[in-house]
Amino acid sequence: MTPDAALELARIITAAVFIAIGVAHFVPPVVRTMTAMVPRVFHGRPFSPRAWVWVTGVAEIAGGLGLLWEPTRAAAGVALAVFLVCVFPANAYAARHRDRFGAVAVPFWPRLVMQLALIALVLWVGLF
Repeated sequence: MTPDAALELARIITAAVFIAIGVAHFVPPVVRTMTAMVPRVFHGRPFSPRAWVWVTGVAEIAGGLGLLWEPTRAAAGVALAVFLVCVFPANAYAARHRDRFGAVAVPFWPRLVMQLALIALVLWVGLF
């Protein structure tokens, strides 16, 4: 496989994963779990926890689709990187409350490493 083909495959897989995860933000049991993960400081600022889940779902779907279309690819990669930074507080909150969230709550340090790897991935598939 050529480097260009590998990059394109990585881009398609990354886009598909973000789209699928974004769609999951509209599945009622997932919405309930994710709503509970929204830190209190974000409640009503400017959205309810449920609306935050929906907004982030739309952002993930849009970012994934954006990676697939060359004119929006770079912007989508950068936007997804910023998005991953912005949602990290919810992941950190879940990590501190593993008793409430179970397997969804990846411990803090592994989640941080995973988040940094995802940021590198979306920048790679978006900018190159």
